[in-house]
Amino acid sequence: MTLVGGGPGAVDLLTLRGWRALQAADVVVADRLGPVEILAELPPHVRVVDVGKEPGRHPVPQERINELLVEHARAGAHVVRLKGGDPFVLGRGGEEVVACAAAGVPVEVVPGVTSAVAVPGLAGIPLTHRGVTTGFHVVSGHCAPALPGSAVAGATPASDSSGPLDDAALACVRDGAATLVVLMGVRSLGAIVAQSLAAGADPGTPVAIVENGSTSEQRVTRARLEEAADVATARGVRSPAVVVIGRVAAAGLLVETVEGTSERRLAGAGV
Repeated sequence: MTLVGGGPGAVDLLTLRGWRALQAADVVVADRLGPVEILAELPPHVRVVDVGKEPGRHPVPQERINELLVEHARAGAHVVRLKGGDPFVLGRGGEEVVACAAAGVPVEVVPGVTSAVAVPGLAGIPLTHRGVTTGFHVVSGHCAPALPGSAVAGATPASDSSGPLDDAALACVRDGAATLVVLMGVRSLGAIVAQSLAAGADPGTPVAIVENGSTSEQRVTRARLEEAADVATARGVRSPAVVVIGRVAAAGLLVETVEGTSERRLAGAGV
């Protein structure tokens, strides 16, 4: 089985190694997000199995996805698991590798361009910038249960259980020491804002929300932290989206955007 990270959505952000794996596949088990347009370009014999999930709707549970990968591989098929972004960045790819390994199915991993980095970059938002910040922290917007005895970074339960942010994420927002990137954070944005403000974050901290990154539907919404949830609601922000919190999200840091148009240019330069 080959586990392929497909990138944030644009077909030309799929890696060459990922493309070659798809061309050699017998069965492709595909998510809803990522370069789904590429599926129409596969050889006619390739069977595509749709296991896509939407917020609040998981028609094919993760356990069943694991079983499908093993079943097709044991039947002799060259299986490609196509996931959006990078399979090991909040993508449950690790669970699929564990399931295949337990069943004796060898797995090759093809890394993908993660939306956590690529989507802000495509919107002109650098996650690090000299003189502004030298690091970033990536978290899920979902409230996950604590992992007993875990020493994994980011597994520490949040000091305030009313929101999804752990202590390290709260420190990023409160102290401005690093950029905070939240994946799958649209539905929990109100809780993220409330939790951050309760922890002492500056209400004026810049926030940028990038919807449908890398696609023709890409849209950026910017606001101060204290009003980010209300602005997102007013603008009808929907997933998939990447939320960036920190000084690098300030408008005009690298890119000047003409409001109401798609015109963008590097600040101070003619392109």
